[in-house]
Amino acid sequence: MSKKKYLEFLYLFLLGALSSLSLPPYNFFVINFLTFSLFFIFILKKKKFLVNKKTSFFYGWLFGFGYFFTNLYWISISLTFDVNFKFLIPITIILIPAFLAIFYGLAIFFLFISNFKNILSLFFLFALVLGLVEFLRGIILTGFPWNLIAFSFLNYIEILQILSVIGTYAFNMLCISLFISPAIFILKKSSGHFIIFIFFLIIPIILYLNGSLKVKNFQNLDLIQNDYIIRAISSNIKLERFYGEAETIPVLNELIELSDPSLNDKILFLWPEGIIPNISQSELIKFKFLFDEKFNENHLLGLGINSQKTQNGKTKFFNSFSIYDNEFNLINSYNKMKLVPFGEFLPFEQILRTIGLKSLTNNYQSYSSGSNRDIIDINKNNLSFKILPLICYEIIYSGKIFENDKFDYIINISEDGWFGNSIGPYQHYSHSIFRAIESGKYVIRSANNGITAIVNPIGVAEQKILFGKNGYIDFREKRSVETTIFSKFGNKIFFVMILLYIFLIFSFNRNSK
Repeated sequence: MSKKKYLEFLYLFLLGALSSLSLPPYNFFVINFLTFSLFFIFILKKKKFLVNKKTSFFYGWLFGFGYFFTNLYWISISLTFDVNFKFLIPITIILIPAFLAIFYGLAIFFLFISNFKNILSLFFLFALVLGLVEFLRGIILTGFPWNLIAFSFLNYIEILQILSVIGTYAFNMLCISLFISPAIFILKKSSGHFIIFIFFLIIPIILYLNGSLKVKNFQNLDLIQNDYIIRAISSNIKLERFYGEAETIPVLNELIELSDPSLNDKILFLWPEGIIPNISQSELIKFKFLFDEKFNENHLLGLGINSQKTQNGKTKFFNSFSIYDNEFNLINSYNKMKLVPFGEFLPFEQILRTIGLKSLTNNYQSYSSGSNRDIIDINKNNLSFKILPLICYEIIYSGKIFENDKFDYIINISEDGWFGNSIGPYQHYSHSIFRAIESGKYVIRSANNGITAIVNPIGVAEQKILFGKNGYIDFREKRSVETTIFSKFGNKIFFVMILLYIFLIFSFNRNSK
């Protein structure tokens, strides 16, 4: 290949890499106006002269590879905890971004093979195909909707209020349109192009003003005092306990001390995902003696713990959120439905186990997926409310997490130690803000080696324990909001927006002719 080709490839990779700076924890969203516009201009110029359309796939792939390579490096950190996986670290650093970049490659290839030539038609088509492949990325092979470009607006809660109406995927497509709008101004050939550019500049202003009003209205609502406390625990217990290097009793004593029980208060204690080593759901009662002095009938305990059951002579293991009373009777339990590939289950397990591979989070076999996510009705020990449980990774999905909105809070427990000391915990926590606004519910999050927070229905963290800190936060009061439009219709609104973009694409193309 010529030197010019190599420079073009490097240019596209760098544009994608720079776009990563718009994501948490940096959130320099302004950089996307530069990177996405330059990418769009590059694609338009190549579309005019490129003979081999297959090359266009590589253009999109390079941008996507640069983007994911720089913001998902932390995935390889999880492989450092098991010597059997360490040889995969170099492969993972390259392979996962390379796979996710395929979606970007397909989007640009589709753009190239289309017959549209009008700039405005291509403008809306570009946003449409990228928005669609990001949606597909969230559902194919269990889905991985991590680091959508929409997360670059994380620090602008006012603008994010639109999530309660259209949801994350529709907002993501709108963001792509917004970020490439400067290219329309640069390439403008008529007053119509200038009008579209101005229109997309006005949109975030309108969203900000409308969102500011919604935030103000929420803050003016009366505070309702709960007659109970939900106490979210933040801990930093090292992950080595998964591999037999931590004893159960010292970990339990540390968690009890962090929980700081008060005998007179009605409290649901939330402990993080998989927090206790070498113990299963049915075995926790053996350690009741550790709780006898500090826990009484006013208390309930919710935590992530492994469970198992035998069906047809075969034992299945589950990653479960379990709720116990003070006598350690199991009140209710939810088995995680969305499992992490290689982390919680091993694809093609029978084959891969022959070469020494297994799922990362246990030493016996892959977890099985739960069958459904039911609302947990807590009505025990003087506590009464309804919660929707989400374990770790499940918080990243939009429009899928519930069908019945008749619950009070979203509970998210997580183990973020797999991300190490990286940007991963910040990215993971950011999804709690999006889910809170979409659902119009409080999200109460308890994390080990991560960020613990109480996020209100407008996406503001009313209380938070920063990464690397121990402690607890109490949810004692709330403001009630109405069910959001997105809760009622979900991603149907995204599909309506797709139809609108298709209409605009053909309309501008017809007018140009």
